[in-house]
Amino acid sequence: MTTNRPDSTGTPFVPGHVERGGPAIVWRSADAEVHKASLSAMDNNAYLIVDPATGDHLLVDAADDPARLQELLATEAATGTLVGILTTHRHPDHTHALAALTSATGAPVLAGAPDADHLPVPADRRLSHGDTIMVGELSLDVVGLRGHTPGSVALALVVDGVPPLLFTGDSLFPGGVGKTGSAADFQQLLADVTERIFNSYSDDAVVLPGHGDNTTLGTERPALSDWRARGW
Repeated sequence: MTTNRPDSTGTPFVPGHVERGGPAIVWRSADAEVHKASLSAMDNNAYLIVDPATGDHLLVDAADDPARLQELLATEAATGTLVGILTTHRHPDHTHALAALTSATGAPVLAGAPDADHLPVPADRRLSHGDTIMVGELSLDVVGLRGHTPGSVALALVVDGVPPLLFTGDSLFPGGVGKTGSAADFQQLLADVTERIFNSYSDDAVVLPGHGDNTTLGTERPALSDWRARGW
């Protein structure tokens, strides 16, 4: 699994562009499989992470279009248990389909603890920075990124010999961090992104954001000082 390997649609995973209602990008290796689809007029991304060894899978952000998400869950490799639906943060554009999908699947809901009471359905697991989520034999690290919302979380999937995958929600995009409501929130988010993302993962790590195209840490790292200076 590499940042320049063509996926099954023939498009490189970086930039990893997907169209609303169009086919998902699929990124496969011997150890993991990731599907990316765009689901809304706001270009919300949903991700399905599959452990090919067990068929267990995790959905990241039930943003919209429950029928499309059900199609995503029905992918051939997802033969095991839907271990959860993770919500990266509490904003409604990332949770429009959450109630319908939990009703249809019975899957547990996972969210950052400070955001958990603001979802349209109860959270079954309240996540904190440093927690681990198991998807079959895959281990994903929970990275708390405070600022866009108090309970925003990212996921990091690290498999030996391939670039880390960072599912960053609305906390990190190509060109900057996510929107914040105050200078203090911006400073908190930039501090968390710097320490917990840029200082913790290699430049080849792939950033899979909550909207739009993908990027890498190496692409974004030179701009960190500019982001700090501009204040957004």
